[in-house]
Amino acid sequence: MSAHAIRTESGIGNEPPLPAPRPSSAIFDIPIDLAPPAELLRTISSWAGQQRTRRVMYVNAHVVNQSRVTPGLVTALRGADLVYCDGYGVRLAARVLNMPVPHRMTGADWIWGLATLCERSRQPIYLLGSEPPIAREAAYRLQKLYPRLDVVGAHHGFFDLDSAHNDRVIEDIKAHAPGIVLVGMGTPKQELWVDRYAAELDGAVVWTVGALFDYVSGHTPRAPRWLADNGLEWIFRLAIDPSRMWRRYLIGNPIFLSRVAGEAHRVAGEGPRIWGEGHVAGNGHWPAGAPHPLPAPAPQTPAPARLLPLARRPLVRVRAIAER
Repeated sequence: MSAHAIRTESGIGNEPPLPAPRPSSAIFDIPIDLAPPAELLRTISSWAGQQRTRRVMYVNAHVVNQSRVTPGLVTALRGADLVYCDGYGVRLAARVLNMPVPHRMTGADWIWGLATLCERSRQPIYLLGSEPPIAREAAYRLQKLYPRLDVVGAHHGFFDLDSAHNDRVIEDIKAHAPGIVLVGMGTPKQELWVDRYAAELDGAVVWTVGALFDYVSGHTPRAPRWLADNGLEWIFRLAIDPSRMWRRYLIGNPIFLSRVAGEAHRVAGEGPRIWGEGHVAGNGHWPAGAPHPLPAPAPQTPAPARLLPLARRPLVRVRAIAER
């Protein structure tokens, strides 16, 4: 579980106490929140007025794959205040690993609820990411649909970390004082940016959003609901943008399944336990001083036989292609 999630002691000075641990499943060492989408949105939007830096991130199969090969990405994800599930692959992994299954919350769905909440609470937002015109077009559309929503700024994500351009972007965000900054630079850049610079943004909620602005601006269409609701949205994304998505899905998805199978094989005899308000510890031991509020789950169900052979296949060359 992240350091932010497990700390329960009081804050220092005049800061309010740190929140109690949130129920989560630790999948591939990443704590994934178990709350339903409506509760997650209310929680995140309420943070915007607290003047305390918060980091919000998502996990899907692609993020998991990248976290295995990108230095610092797992650390960034585990350091977030809240990580939620944005993909059916993660839900499949939870089932195979016999862990509580998180709800799926995808940006193209939650953005409209967030806009409503921010409009009502007068919380300003800032859009950072995508190609140069897209963030501004997304901001324009949001303000057209939500006239009282205060989108205080928008900037593209095509600049290097630790560059003079990056410094100017940070100054621009600070000058506009948003309550929430949505960062859509793609994984792993967006997570590393948030991990490194969120603390400089004067207490904003800084939230990774992937390709959200492409959807909001209208540049990328949504998959039909029946595909999205059955975990097949990736087929639609592959069909409309094959040159960019083929590695992620045609190679990345089998790699992810192999990792799930390998993890299932590793923990099959260890028996995950539930501790700390619902966090699942894969090593089967209770941390020193941790409460034991819930009984251990039923004995581990072996991973499906169709998945286990994947864990033994040599995928080194395929992984090198997919994770470029």
